[in-house]
Amino acid sequence: MWVLIIPIRAYQLVISPVLPPTCRFHPSCSAYALTSIRRHGSAKGLALAVWRLLRCNPWNGGGVDPVPSPGTWRPDVYPDGRPR
Repeated sequence: MWVLIIPIRAYQLVISPVLPPTCRFHPSCSAYALTSIRRHGSAKGLALAVWRLLRCNPWNGGGVDPVPSPGTWRPDVYPDGRPR
């Protein structure tokens, strides 16, 4: 698990502060990746993080996208913040 967490933390501490904020979601993609890996483990957490990165693009409206609860693949809220 630490093999995945260390590069994300390095990005957050070294690279992210010098770049303008561009993530279309809340929480940010790097925070989402850390939480998903810690909550779901390496394999599922990485899969959720990659899917999130693929959705973070200019053609997606973004919004609230929390990490899903354990045992699920979808978050408990819609992107506009309404509960599912």
